[in-house]
Amino acid sequence: MNITIKHVKETDHPCDALILPLCEGERIAPYQDIDGALNGSLGKIMASRDFSGKLNQASLVHTLNAIKPRRVLLVGMGKRGELSSERIRQAGGKAASYLDGLNLRSASLAVRYILSIKASPVPFVEGALLSLYKFRKYKEDKSQNGLEALTVLGKYEKAFHDSIRWAEKISSAVHFARDLVNSPSNDMTPSVLARVARGIGRGKVSVKVLDRDDAEREGMGAYLSVAKGSGEPCRFIVLKYSGGEGAPVVLIGKSITFDSGGISIKPSEGMERMKYDMAGGAAVLALIRVASEGNLRLNLVGILPAAENLPGGRASKPGDIVRAISGKTIEIINTDAEGRLVLADAIGYAQKMKPRAIIDIATLTGACSVALGNEAIAMMGNDEGLMSGLKTAGEKTHERVWQMPLFDEYLEYIKSDIADIKNSGGKTGSLVTAGYFLKEFAGKTPWVHLDIAGTAWAEKDKPYIPKGASGVGVRLLSQFLKECIHEDS
Repeated sequence: MNITIKHVKETDHPCDALILPLCEGERIAPYQDIDGALNGSLGKIMASRDFSGKLNQASLVHTLNAIKPRRVLLVGMGKRGELSSERIRQAGGKAASYLDGLNLRSASLAVRYILSIKASPVPFVEGALLSLYKFRKYKEDKSQNGLEALTVLGKYEKAFHDSIRWAEKISSAVHFARDLVNSPSNDMTPSVLARVARGIGRGKVSVKVLDRDDAEREGMGAYLSVAKGSGEPCRFIVLKYSGGEGAPVVLIGKSITFDSGGISIKPSEGMERMKYDMAGGAAVLALIRVASEGNLRLNLVGILPAAENLPGGRASKPGDIVRAISGKTIEIINTDAEGRLVLADAIGYAQKMKPRAIIDIATLTGACSVALGNEAIAMMGNDEGLMSGLKTAGEKTHERVWQMPLFDEYLEYIKSDIADIKNSGGKTGSLVTAGYFLKEFAGKTPWVHLDIAGTAWAEKDKPYIPKGASGVGVRLLSQFLKECIHEDS
């Protein structure tokens, strides 16, 4: 969707719909002049309680040529005392998706009310952009009819224009990540993911792709053990963004392009969704793109250990022992606990770069969904400063994180009788023992693990997240990098 900013009176701007946000229980007074031009029709709708301003409530009024906009859309933001950036974002998503569903092409946004209550309209625009995502690549009808243009009405300082452009970049990156995750695994293989990464590689971004032989020379026995059962070649993808001085921040995204569970095969019900097991890698690719397009003043490395986890005659078996790049040996108890294996070698590879920090993002455990549902990202780490920054970024973007403990006692859960460590301690504490497994490879490097297993896929439409891949992590980490890293550089 194209976003423009114009200093023009709301009633004089031709468009399919003029959007008027309003809080619950408020009178139409903030838009009295518009209501007057419409012979009081807006006030009558509110008096009849057909529209009260409840969160995500919408009501459409035809203007019958009384003003230049052909329609007015009232959209609710909930009670003023409970107003937040997230509620404004949701209202923006509701307004845009509502108009898009009517196949309307153009809309304008009146922001006078939002500004009058000391709030920012930027989240409203962001929600509108995020809500319009469609994945129609495999549909016979690929038409994308619907909302194409939104005009923000008013006169603003440069900072506002910059914030809108940033919202556009972030929303585009989220859509990019959603496309990758929604793509079926026969079209989104490790090799295809590497090709996508090379497409990002220009300007300040360089890309290196390691194949099986390269990974063997590096000693990545844990990573390679996951890929053994598949006929698809694995690809260990490394992107470097050079935008500043000093040690890089390394972002590692789990990139299992399909996860059957391997020999420890998953139940068939719902297995088609396991194409989403590369959602962490998709987020990392999107973040490298954001850093490049936004010229962030930092050095960033993205690592995507890409592979398929399938059963087969050459597949790893429960009881096998493999050696990670760090030299630590791992007993494979469950081949469906493969994410921590590929991340272990990715973290070990990252250590060679002497990074400022390592953040891994992964659809790692089903236990994450059991513990937190679909509402929060499980966070674990060894650096309170990093986790505090991510928590703040999560509150601002509503990609919320919830810190889980990494008590030393959890090491006992994953001790092996015949190797240094085992990849599963069983169901008890499985969310945190997976994190503790990774902690063993992070060592003293500042590190945070983000488990997005419960948030990477939406089972139903939300105000600005259509059903399917959510693109989670892109907005969270973009906010974190921009505020906590970029501005400190």
